[in-house]
Amino acid sequence: MSAARLRLWCRGVVQGVGFRPLVHRLATELQLVGEVENVAGAVRLELQGERRSLELLVRRLPEALQPPGALEPLAPEWLPPLVPAPPGLRIAAATAQPLGAGLIAPALAADLAPCPTCLAELHHPGNRRYGYPFISCSRCGPRYSIASAEPYARAHTTLADFPLCPACQQEFDDPGDRRFHAETIGCPACGPQLQWQGPSPGCGDPLAAALALLAAGGILALQGVGGFQLLVAASNGAAVARLRRRKQRPAKPLALLVADLEAIAPLVELSEPERLQLQRPAAPIVLLRLRPGQRQPFDGVAPGSAALGVMLPASPLHQLLAVGFGRPLVATSGNRSGEPLCLDPAEALDRLAGIADGFLLHNRPIARRLDDSVLQLIEGRPVLLRRARGYAPQALALQAPPGNALALGGDLKSAPALARGGRVWLAPLLGDLAGPLPQQLLGEGLEQLLARPGPGLAALACDGHPGYASHQLAAAAARRLGLPLQLVQHHRAHGLAVAAEHGLPLPLLVWACDGLGYGEPVGASGHRLWGGELLWLTASGAERWACLRPFPLPGGERAMAEPRRAALGLLAAAGPEALGHPGAAACRAAFSPGDWQLLLQAIASGCHSPLCSSTGRLFDAAASLLDLCQRSSFEGEAGLLLEGLALQAPLPLPLSLPQPMPLLPAAGLELGWLDWQPLLQSLLNAGVAGVAPQESAACFHASLAAGLASAAAQAAGRLGATTVLLAGGCFQNRLLLESSAAALRAAGLVPRWAEQLPSNDGGLALGQLWAALVDQPITKESAAVC
Repeated sequence: MSAARLRLWCRGVVQGVGFRPLVHRLATELQLVGEVENVAGAVRLELQGERRSLELLVRRLPEALQPPGALEPLAPEWLPPLVPAPPGLRIAAATAQPLGAGLIAPALAADLAPCPTCLAELHHPGNRRYGYPFISCSRCGPRYSIASAEPYARAHTTLADFPLCPACQQEFDDPGDRRFHAETIGCPACGPQLQWQGPSPGCGDPLAAALALLAAGGILALQGVGGFQLLVAASNGAAVARLRRRKQRPAKPLALLVADLEAIAPLVELSEPERLQLQRPAAPIVLLRLRPGQRQPFDGVAPGSAALGVMLPASPLHQLLAVGFGRPLVATSGNRSGEPLCLDPAEALDRLAGIADGFLLHNRPIARRLDDSVLQLIEGRPVLLRRARGYAPQALALQAPPGNALALGGDLKSAPALARGGRVWLAPLLGDLAGPLPQQLLGEGLEQLLARPGPGLAALACDGHPGYASHQLAAAAARRLGLPLQLVQHHRAHGLAVAAEHGLPLPLLVWACDGLGYGEPVGASGHRLWGGELLWLTASGAERWACLRPFPLPGGERAMAEPRRAALGLLAAAGPEALGHPGAAACRAAFSPGDWQLLLQAIASGCHSPLCSSTGRLFDAAASLLDLCQRSSFEGEAGLLLEGLALQAPLPLPLSLPQPMPLLPAAGLELGWLDWQPLLQSLLNAGVAGVAPQESAACFHASLAAGLASAAAQAAGRLGATTVLLAGGCFQNRLLLESSAAALRAAGLVPRWAEQLPSNDGGLALGQLWAALVDQPITKESAAVC
């Protein structure tokens, strides 16, 4: 058979996953010559040999590449063979293109936890990398967090200043070695080194000093994979309390780092799917429910929660710490509450000086901030609550419509998304855009994405709220570049994100339930603060069929952090009897008599007391009435406590549950308002009748789920719909999601929810992209008038 030359552009997750060594091995077996080169966004193959052998390579490549590698469909180009033929087989990397903020890097792999083989070497006294905290190979180690340029190559990472020693170089050059062209390798002789700053500086062993500090109840600042973390012994309640006080994080749950799952298995319900997720190379935090009757085993770690967030070591350094300490460790973000992660040692030594008692540092720089990813399992399937380390920058597993667009998401849990060539990349969580640093990172990332080579963007998309920093940034960029700006209503974007992930065609029904989002002032109330909306998503927009009955939020934005205000608004909307009901005593006691009266006057006059239809604020109100939370220290605290309390209720619940939530006629809505008043009355009466608060919390969840399902079933019957999407941050509440899904199935409907990306605003950009790509925005605004 005649000789031929093959050119392949291999796209997907193909850099940093051993793809070039794989091609080299297959090509060697097939007696092919040429070049395998990492280029920006792809791997270029230029191979020559027998045509039959080249065709066999094309067939074998997709089968041979193992996860986390992923290969898009191949399109071979057949060229005349070179004369003379190339002398051999060469692995290369193209000229560096600086990655900058690198919010989206299409060809790079996510950071990978140590593989079993590296772990075995790490703990084997006879191995030359025994105890080396930066051990890695072509199957594991840092990737995205250390990439300073594209394409992927050692010289384009923060390891560029660590030349390989002869022993490592031999491994790197040997096609038969498992570290053949493993760009992150090193050893104690040539790789990064630990450093210690803290008590006992003269002990000589930074790891031993860190372990001694933890054993003494100290707080350790650790230079981790994507930024600094703060570690403390989970069983030391005083140390945990000290960490919370210094970090200014009084109540938000903290995650646990364990060396192996046997340390935690007796305390939690650990299913096989949950075990598998914990052991994935992404090494996410997995929320594990406590066993029935099990109280929180670690004082102050997750107060009021019915779960523990648990993770296995994400790096060899974490592994050495977890094994060396031998007991669960708290591992939380290295920052003060509300601030970004600390990235480099100088920044950490400055910003964490009043928090940490000692610093375990190293000299391998971190290129970008990456928080730990978080997930939970719903009906045996993983559902991401935070998508960052271990998942970013990999593309989502979905097929996008044709076209290129960029969406900036919202201001809370900012995570932009890029669609190009039928694929979608979601940036790792940036955090909330309230501070200057996240806004700077978003601005830099946007500029870099707009400057990327390749097809230009057809549109920018963002939230419709004109006050959002993301909205303003998108509007400015659209004006400057002459691009159309598509403004996508918040709750429509939530619904479209779920539809996009599951590949569902419109029209579709969606219950969008969240804290608050900018809506359109239609109907009798004319309120703009939405958060409990039944929408019919169509190709021409979104029809609002129902919403929670609106109620006022005295103090406006302040009510988002004070559940007592949401409860007061709910009581005032219900009427004088509810305001004076003995069951509302906890809410009344949360105010001084003067403040109570002033706020009631504000509500009556409409002064700074906007109406809302928010599910999140309804949760807040219930938590206040049950005296669980009157002022929140973090977003979603009231809902988390209410869910935790509900899960303590004895089963089965009384037959009188759940309480009905009727639909009230309302102008502008096909079905009307879903009325919370019977549920409120039930909560108030239960408090007086001595009903256990656990039962009241369970009643709240069951009633709300039944009400949502009943309204959806009525709408579905009239519209001929069979599927209902459950979207928005309130469905991160596992009890509400599972109860709503069960109620919808009982009504003959098919529920769907977000899995690959968060249901909160961290997934909003995907829905905005869908609106832009299929030209279905609720609002389409030219750049000239933004």
